[in-house]
Amino acid sequence: MRLSRYFLPVLKENPAEAQIVSHRFMLRAGMIKQQAAGIYSWLPLGLKVLRRVERIVHEEQGRAGHIPLLMPTLQTADLWRESGRYDDYGEEMLRITDRQKRELLYGPTNEEMITDIFRSSVSSYKDLPLTLYHIQWKFRDEMRPRFGVMRGREFLMKDGYNFDLDRDAALHAYNRHMVSYLRTYERMGLTAIPMRAASGPIGGDNTHEFLVLASTGESEVFYDSAVTDLKLGDRQVDYDDREEVAAICREFTSLYARTDETHDATAFEQVPEERRRVARGIEVGQIFYFGTKYSEAMGATVATADGRKVPVEMGSHGIGVSRLLGAIIEASHDDKGIIWPEGVTPFHAAIVNLKQGDSEADAACEAIYKGLQARGLDPLYDDRDARAGEKFATTDLIGLPWRITVGPRGLKTGVVELTSRRTGESEEMSPDAAIDRVAQIYAAHP
Repeated sequence: MRLSRYFLPVLKENPAEAQIVSHRFMLRAGMIKQQAAGIYSWLPLGLKVLRRVERIVHEEQGRAGHIPLLMPTLQTADLWRESGRYDDYGEEMLRITDRQKRELLYGPTNEEMITDIFRSSVSSYKDLPLTLYHIQWKFRDEMRPRFGVMRGREFLMKDGYNFDLDRDAALHAYNRHMVSYLRTYERMGLTAIPMRAASGPIGGDNTHEFLVLASTGESEVFYDSAVTDLKLGDRQVDYDDREEVAAICREFTSLYARTDETHDATAFEQVPEERRRVARGIEVGQIFYFGTKYSEAMGATVATADGRKVPVEMGSHGIGVSRLLGAIIEASHDDKGIIWPEGVTPFHAAIVNLKQGDSEADAACEAIYKGLQARGLDPLYDDRDARAGEKFATTDLIGLPWRITVGPRGLKTGVVELTSRRTGESEEMSPDAAIDRVAQIYAAHP
């Protein structure tokens, strides 16, 4: 993409309504525009990052053997009455009546609808295990929407639902989701700590939240600092191997890590004093095992091998896809702007032409632009007739991890400058070497 042809409405000043870093930079970088309280339009740059995050979620769900579908945003009130949650959910649910006086709601979650889909199509234990998920817009009528996409009313969420014959199989599905989530967050450059949590209106007696440490987090968290050193890395996981998956979950949950809702002061005191930490965290996902809560209420049963009908064991598992953008920015920024991890960056590198209109500089930029594209990369070429300082400020603000700077002075000796957004370090090299270096970096982030 050439910046002269792109829609990037950046702001020079901090918007008065933005209270936290991610909201401020998403508005200033032209990623979003507020349309109403807690409701945003996603502009081209923001949409590119949102789609990259969404793609990683899809890939890791697929790797774990989970099957995508798509459910509508509107649901019937009757389904929620079956489960008993229609009246219990409260004013956060947006309730609607259509012209036929039928009661609908804008879904805040999908346990009832997915259970209805399951019970209408599955009747035998032979069709289990089964995990279905979708990525869809949700709505919760927050009393005080704030902090941009971190606490909006409309948000994009991945929610998945497992159906299993017995408790052991359902707990394996729970563990499978935990491992797939850990890998998902790592690919986005995040350290997300699984913490024992409260179940809230979804219900169940086994649940973990995934929290990213940030000073602006809504939750107070207590944890053993050693948990932040745990990484899945490149290890290969057989998601069908129950013991292997369970062992990874034990590895990531045996150290103390809890939110304020489930904090146990006595247990926390058993952590070595030098490793005890109290901080704030941003929730970016949560997994639940709730047994037969919905299947019993809604008649989702299967026939067993001996002909008995039993309610299926279930769980639900969510990732806040749109919220993740805010969390990534809160965890990765400086005073100049966003610093995108390579796994989610909207463009892989910026090309900055210091003297637009100079034939040699223009030709070199075009060659680098096409060379990066030929390597399967997506560069942003700043070909505007603007001052160098303005171009650098824009690339710093929007946070592209790498910048290739091209100017007449360097080209006289056959070099361009490759700069890391994260470290600020620059290195001179030939244009071809810069293309090779960027391609090598992203080979580790397919």
